[in-house]
Amino acid sequence: MAELAARQKHFLSDKVSHFTESVIREMTRQAMLYGAINLAQGFPDFPAPAEIKKAAQEAIGADVNQYAITWGAKSLRGAIARQMQSGHGVAVDPEKQVTVCCGSTEAMISTLLAICNAGDEVIIFEPYYENYGPDSILSAAKPRFVKLRPPQESSGEWTFDEGELRAAFQKHTKAIIVNTPNNPTGKVFTRAELELIRDLCVEFDVLAITDEIYEHILYDGTKHISMASLPGMEERTITINGMSKTYSVTGWRVGWAIAPARIADAIRKVHDFLTVGAPAPLQEAGASALSLPESYYAKLAEGYRKRRDRLVPALEQAGFRCFLPRGAYYVMTDISAFGFADDQAFTKYLVSEIGVAAVPGSSFYRDPRDGAQQVRFAFCKRDETLDEAAMRLGKLKRAG
Repeated sequence: MAELAARQKHFLSDKVSHFTESVIREMTRQAMLYGAINLAQGFPDFPAPAEIKKAAQEAIGADVNQYAITWGAKSLRGAIARQMQSGHGVAVDPEKQVTVCCGSTEAMISTLLAICNAGDEVIIFEPYYENYGPDSILSAAKPRFVKLRPPQESSGEWTFDEGELRAAFQKHTKAIIVNTPNNPTGKVFTRAELELIRDLCVEFDVLAITDEIYEHILYDGTKHISMASLPGMEERTITINGMSKTYSVTGWRVGWAIAPARIADAIRKVHDFLTVGAPAPLQEAGASALSLPESYYAKLAEGYRKRRDRLVPALEQAGFRCFLPRGAYYVMTDISAFGFADDQAFTKYLVSEIGVAAVPGSSFYRDPRDGAQQVRFAFCKRDETLDEAAMRLGKLKRAG
């Protein structure tokens, strides 16, 4: 057996030894195994908007069922460009700057493969969405992490140290990934923070890759600022976004990258040979979705605010210390009150004995010890789902 294992290892890329399968998606499998409520993976358990589903059905009925243009249907690319102009004041050429991908996940890896060479470094704020580290490794780059520190009070903000961020910029730095609103923390980067990042990018000649998938899910008067809208950043920003979160269609896998023309050309080359193209009828539905009125986005954010304000008090009553999110639809929590050795043991107990699935915090950190007393919950669920989860969480016992 040992000889067989050694021989099989010989056939594998060294890259895959540096990361695991998705912990988030594993927790969904655990939820299914135990019949638990899934507050782990960030997908809604309520219907997508009827008008978007109708647009997809009509596209299929009209036989929009073959390949779209590799880098995206013209209608969707035009809608993306219009939304960037109207929402952020950023002029985008849909013919040269937009690449439609199979979700923002593919947009990110296509981007990193298109820009990174062996020995390049990519700066990532942690806790981070779990794909960013493996994406950097797969693109032959080295991830360099900068800590976001949790607030001292539940209503405070996650912050980073300016000196630590500056020190992360080195001669081999190719890009920095900025996810705002942030998964998993719910942090919304302020204009001052983004301007600091902008100044460092300009000083060190570094690209900014911004994951803005949650741009419309904002609370408490916070504002989303697109990095590409800042003076000096339009030519060094790659903006990644998609339909999944804003339109409650995480399974459709339609996302995009917006970049300066020369960089977009490289992204398109990589994308072409990764997936050829995103689903054609769903791209037509995407063009319809991006044309919805502003009232849709206001209602979306308000609906998620109510869900946040439904789940967080229940978590606090159960014994969690919550870090109130300002955007996205997750809440990071501290589990110290329950007396478990680490987050892995806690989430295993939570899913198997309590009947609620959450994501262990260690999966969002380079060093698992940094997240050993944290877990993340998703609140993109129906009220009755959240209420049932709250009832089950009430069975938790605090240590001591």
